[in-house]
Amino acid sequence: MTYFVNVETFSQWRDEARSLLVGGIKPSEVHFASHADQPSLFDVAPASGSSKVVPTVPPAFLEIAKHVACHRDAGRWELLYRTLWRLTHGERHLLEISTDDDVYALNQMKKAVTRDVHKMKAFVRFRKVVAKSENEDAEQEIYIAWHRPEHRIVTLAAPFFSRRFKAMNWTILTPDESVSWDQRELRYGPGVPVSEAPDADSLEDLWKTYYASIFNPARVKVAMMKREMPVRHWPTLPETELIPELLQQAPTRVAEMIANNEGFAETATHYMPSNTSLDSLKLAATHCRACDLHQCATQMVFGEGPSSARIVIVGEQPGDREDIAGRPFVGPAGQLLDDALQTLRIDRDDVYITNVVKHFKFTERGKQRLHKKPNSREIFACRPWLEAEIATIRPQTIVCLGATPASALFGRDFRVTKQRGEVIATDWCKRTIATWHPAAILRMPDPDRRAQMQQQFVADLALALDR
Repeated sequence: MTYFVNVETFSQWRDEARSLLVGGIKPSEVHFASHADQPSLFDVAPASGSSKVVPTVPPAFLEIAKHVACHRDAGRWELLYRTLWRLTHGERHLLEISTDDDVYALNQMKKAVTRDVHKMKAFVRFRKVVAKSENEDAEQEIYIAWHRPEHRIVTLAAPFFSRRFKAMNWTILTPDESVSWDQRELRYGPGVPVSEAPDADSLEDLWKTYYASIFNPARVKVAMMKREMPVRHWPTLPETELIPELLQQAPTRVAEMIANNEGFAETATHYMPSNTSLDSLKLAATHCRACDLHQCATQMVFGEGPSSARIVIVGEQPGDREDIAGRPFVGPAGQLLDDALQTLRIDRDDVYITNVVKHFKFTERGKQRLHKKPNSREIFACRPWLEAEIATIRPQTIVCLGATPASALFGRDFRVTKQRGEVIATDWCKRTIATWHPAAILRMPDPDRRAQMQQQFVADLALALDR
């Protein structure tokens, strides 16, 4: 028998799921849907006075479930209940297994919803309208915004706006749902079309003036800008009208900024030699002080390989072994990389191997120096060395090992877990591929998953060779 359950919100799903668990209904026997013309699961709830108790679940699951419930994937309710069933039927620590298919899917949905909430906070623009107050004797200012999110996230984002704009009366409209704040409480309602949003007013002129003043022409990357500020949001963002003109003026403004030495954090560009051969770049990099990592590292670890290399392999940063030896990928991760290259009959001397960051960042624990991920400032400061290496070699293919080089070359929205093995054209190379970092493979506790990642790693390297 299959039970059909109608749910629209997290609270509805939670109530129904409790009844399912107490009724002993397995995930395979349940179908969740919205507006389905089927009997509700309340029909299978236990009778009054039942001695059955709803099992407790980890708080982390409830936090994930609140986000996943806002995702548009129609299968989210079944996925949530299946995970809930497993957590309460012998797999208490399931959420700790990040490679489990259900856990992975939940985490990906949560990340997508979280990103959407961040974008809503960034892209909502209020417009002021004047309306009659409740007693009709006075006028009051109301601020209205219209936004088109990817997911149904209004309930997640609304508390932020109530804190941020506590002393305003405002309403946010979306196609699915709406929310209003009267300086006392949040009220939720149905969605409305964009036609319900007010037209432009004087506030837009003020915002455009501000946006033009903070626009930094030296850091413009149009493709990345469209990823961070999706074009579908542009109709509701007044500043986007300025972008074509600001882009046209960018070269002139950059020249002025350089002349006045304005708006630039120090990067490796200040240490770049006029001769950009690999030997000259390596020598110049030994004097780089663009970030503070040089203060604790043993030495700078530059790239290694021929200038004629067809393939450039890019990691994150040198590790403890590399910092001591002064060569990239000579530790355990390097051994795994060498084994993969040998499997494909590739001579390491024929490829160029480097890192985004050239100094080892670590935290000390006793006598050990443990890897610490470089931050965005350090990556930004060091990236000119990588760009110069690539420009000098002009490879046919670039292979990014892990998230840091992938983010540096593809943009921050790139996810190795989702886009690994895809051949993508970038500003640096027409064939750019991301794959697992060897260190991530070595750290994988599940032996089956580790073997699978290693096979994928070799397959991605083979793809880089177009084999």
